[in-house]
Amino acid sequence: MDIEDPHPWPASVEEAEALQERLRERVREEPGPAVVRIVAGLDVAYADDRVAAAVVVLDAATLQVVESAVSVERPSFPYVPGLFAFRELPALLSALRKLRTVPDLLVCDGHGRAHFRRFGLACHLGLLTGLPTMGVGKTFLVGEHIEPGRERGSFTELVHEGEVVGRTVRTRTGVKPVYVSVGHRVDLDTATRHVLALSPSYRLPETTRRSDRLSREALRATESGPASAPPPAVEPRGR
Repeated sequence: MDIEDPHPWPASVEEAEALQERLRERVREEPGPAVVRIVAGLDVAYADDRVAAAVVVLDAATLQVVESAVSVERPSFPYVPGLFAFRELPALLSALRKLRTVPDLLVCDGHGRAHFRRFGLACHLGLLTGLPTMGVGKTFLVGEHIEPGRERGSFTELVHEGEVVGRTVRTRTGVKPVYVSVGHRVDLDTATRHVLALSPSYRLPETTRRSDRLSREALRATESGPASAPPPAVEPRGR
């Protein structure tokens, strides 16, 4: 998958925050692709001074794995809430470049507009790839919300400083919700619809579950010794 070289990476927290402020104006909220055939989930795992980024591409109709890729790197940016993208994006972009399949939609384990500066990981990744992107968080980062109804499909708005920045969505009846927000080139209705379609059996969407598992496997492989390697990528089966 071809991805243009990103902007220069900031060297300080102040530079990173200023970059988020500038780039957030470029995010587009729109209905998104009419048909999503191929969807990719992205997640990272940490261990000591390494970050393992995993991308798992699924057939949107069957939720079967089409292709996957991993990249294990040493992050160059400190651990700062609200600036995780600068630790995680270099490895995520490396993993994406290994794909032969171009997904119709990217689903990040993290946030998009539901962010202090309205520019979380999902927004940043969407701008860098140009692909429709959404964020699904296990916990909320900013905002307030009313607990949604207990039934699957129930949701309430996530509001921060008087602005709707996402939704609290119940993907399983009686199970705690997830936090959905726009990344780039989708709208909140589209993102809500997709997170429910991708979560037929569990609280988290299959995109997140599969990429989380693969990132952890990649870390374990590097911990087992210098002769070990990350799990092999799954070869694409086509679109």
